[in-house]
Amino acid sequence: ILAAAILGVIAIAAFAAPLIAPHDPFDLASFDILDAELPPVWQADGDPRFLLGTDAQGRDLFSAILYGARISLLIGILAVIIQAAIGISLGLLAGYFGGRTDSIVTRLADIQLALSTLMMAIVAMALVRAGLGGEALSQFAVPLLVVVIGLAEWPIFARTARSAVLVEATKDYVRAARAVGDSDWTILRRHILPNSLSPLIIVATTQVAGAILA
Repeated sequence: ILAAAILGVIAIAAFAAPLIAPHDPFDLASFDILDAELPPVWQADGDPRFLLGTDAQGRDLFSAILYGARISLLIGILAVIIQAAIGISLGLLAGYFGGRTDSIVTRLADIQLALSTLMMAIVAMALVRAGLGGEALSQFAVPLLVVVIGLAEWPIFARTARSAVLVEATKDYVRAARAVGDSDWTILRRHILPNSLSPLIIVATTQVAGAILA
């Protein structure tokens, strides 16, 4: 509960940055090089205008953190949504139907895991810069990162979902659903997926942190 409260405060502060940040880190006219590298306000040479001090160009670090947190949370959450949509869908199919479907999904996951997220991001950025120019890259940087990180990390969800399905598919409630005539898709959607969510939620929380670090 305490961790959730702290996360809530961080999220609210990030998305309310324009209202609570004392400075606008995107307003170049507000920077003063004479304010560069000031320490936090509680240290000897601290300035009350800059709670956490300033960087080498005179930007307020507290304001920069608030605005930067918005981008970090946005990329982390959206990338994990893409990862989960792809990975959970493929993992459910692999675990439930097995056979050739399982082999194909497993091999695709192995291939994807062999490619690093950073490498894919660098290649994607280079292709966009070469094809559309630096200005387009600055405009599409955030959506591009969301897509690249989302496509790069889906195997983690797929493997977790597959493992959960292999356990759930042998239980009596699945046999009962088959006995009353439920289709495979109904069993996956209404029975197996809801009972497999606990490990997937844990994976999602760790993946948001991983996406932010990436």
